[in-house]
Amino acid sequence: MTELLQYSFFQNAIWACILTGIVCGLIGTYIVTRRMVFIAGGMAHASLGGVGICALAGWSPMIGATAFALLTGYSVQRLSRRREIREDSAIAMLWAFGMSIGILCMFLSPAFLPSLSNYLFGNILLTTIEDILFLGVLTIIMSLFFYCFLPQIVAITYDIEFARSQKLPVERFNYILISLVALAIVASLRTAGIVMVISLLSIPQMTANMLSHKFAGMALWSVGISIVCCLAGLVCSYWLNVPSGAAVILVAIVIYLLVRTIKKLIRGL
Repeated sequence: MTELLQYSFFQNAIWACILTGIVCGLIGTYIVTRRMVFIAGGMAHASLGGVGICALAGWSPMIGATAFALLTGYSVQRLSRRREIREDSAIAMLWAFGMSIGILCMFLSPAFLPSLSNYLFGNILLTTIEDILFLGVLTIIMSLFFYCFLPQIVAITYDIEFARSQKLPVERFNYILISLVALAIVASLRTAGIVMVISLLSIPQMTANMLSHKFAGMALWSVGISIVCCLAGLVCSYWLNVPSGAAVILVAIVIYLLVRTIKKLIRGL
């Protein structure tokens, strides 16, 4: 195992695991606590449309994924606020739209099918220096934002009407947080892939919620658990030659079941 550390691709993968764990741990806590897992799932799957369009045009798929994820998040926020359409219906429509565009582009550009499958199911061993830089910048921005505005985030997460009564800029915070969700999804595509990324933004947080009921404590536990899941998934992905997304999420589920079982056993004593 130690000889793998000599290779730059494996070093990049390790950095990706650590940074992805921090990003997903922080924003995932907001997603789970705010009960917007379905919205994040819609944003993740809709991003396939951007990946497909950019692959067909010969551009970077990450640009398209970012654009589609942001547009989906903003559209859901706008439509649900104006009550033009039910939130779950808007998510389902945008989810299906993005996936349809992506699938059509995949069939129109067969030469890009191999690379597109990596975005669907993740391949952390293909992480580049550019991916690491993007993750690093996003980690710094997100960490500073949560550190500086934690009380406001907690207020908006648990009681949005109370936050409005305290004259907090709720709508501004909502758009900033939905932007961070979109960027976290795109940053995690190498690790978990479009199909699995929503699980990385929810399962470690569910585990963390069994260990802490405070937002800050849950966020810290989520970061730690996410990093462990990503690193363990990386090892499994390399040795078993399987998609990293599936390996990471399987580890996350195993950890969740272990923690749940241990807690039940402790309560039974």
